[in-house]
Amino acid sequence: MRGSGAPRSLRIALLNPCYWPEVRRGSERFLRDLADGLLERGHRPSLITSHPEGGGRTVEDGLEVIRVRRPPDGRLRRRGFEDHLTHVPLSYLALLRGEYDLAHALFHSDAAAAIRWSRRRRRPVVYSHMGVPDRADLVRRRRRLRLVEAATRGADATVALSAAAAAGFERTLALTPRVINPGVDLATFVPAVARATQPTILCAADPSSPRKRVRLLIGAVTRLNAAGRDVRLVLSRPRDVRLATELAAIADWIELRDLDDRGLLAASCGEAWVCALPSLGEAFGLVLVEALACGTPVVAADDGGMIEIVDDPRVGRLVALGSVLEGEEQEAALAEALAEALALADEPSTAELCRRSAERFSVGGTVERYERLYRELLLARSG
Repeated sequence: MRGSGAPRSLRIALLNPCYWPEVRRGSERFLRDLADGLLERGHRPSLITSHPEGGGRTVEDGLEVIRVRRPPDGRLRRRGFEDHLTHVPLSYLALLRGEYDLAHALFHSDAAAAIRWSRRRRRPVVYSHMGVPDRADLVRRRRRLRLVEAATRGADATVALSAAAAAGFERTLALTPRVINPGVDLATFVPAVARATQPTILCAADPSSPRKRVRLLIGAVTRLNAAGRDVRLVLSRPRDVRLATELAAIADWIELRDLDDRGLLAASCGEAWVCALPSLGEAFGLVLVEALACGTPVVAADDGGMIEIVDDPRVGRLVALGSVLEGEEQEAALAEALAEALALADEPSTAELCRRSAERFSVGGTVERYERLYRELLLARSG
């Protein structure tokens, strides 16, 4: 029970275009961890999200989830407009119907709804940008740049996921945001009793996204196996059945798993010898921290927020996969880094060093920093 002098419970509206089970990726996992932490601290978060069929109001593992209808957006997409625009008016109405102290948007279109609500209710808004702002990306789809600029101008606080992402804000938008890293659930992601008997490399990235460069990883593992390493590669099963069939047919050493399942992801991180993330432009790279928490060394591109995670050669390797290397050079460099990380997995001290490295990014610390930010903004508004 809270004492009379304890800080009051906050009613927080979290906004994101999609949620489980429709999508179980970075933003969705991040907001679930944040919501769970806020619930544990006695707050009352609600999630306002969307679905093609709506869904109304439910309570899912203690979290109130309000699913508004997402009208079809095929015509807008064909004309080059930004994703996730059609649900925004309905999310705004859902905000008006609630009694919230603060709104926290994880996507720029949702931030538009939150900022309009803020002007009417005179409540603060937090905007967490899930990527690294890049001029070429911001102008790739119509209205994206305008929405991101409006979100950063209208929110009481803009949050980046890493120092690298914050530097992107400074370069592209002349803005210095707060930095709050996503956190790993150290109770769920724990070292396994024993790793797999066969050398295993895990990649939990979405194979359907070219930016994740899963094909490059497959090429690197092909090189290792051609050299007689007998390595198994575990990939996330894509939703596209044809793509899943194509990936499985490449080689018998490729295994597809439903890594959107949190429990299976944790088990897979624990049994793997190495976790790899060869993508560029990652604002953070939470799956790397989750693997480290399981005592598993990692390999990543020396780019974005991943540099801040893999900052000790005793827990993994960074590879120059950007403009320095091209084509087969990238593949060879990645294969070499994977081989070195596989050797790290045999070192008796590696598991403990990896776990200790992950503890810097606990979900408890993330929730605490957001709670502090919420109270700071509410105090500033009341003043």
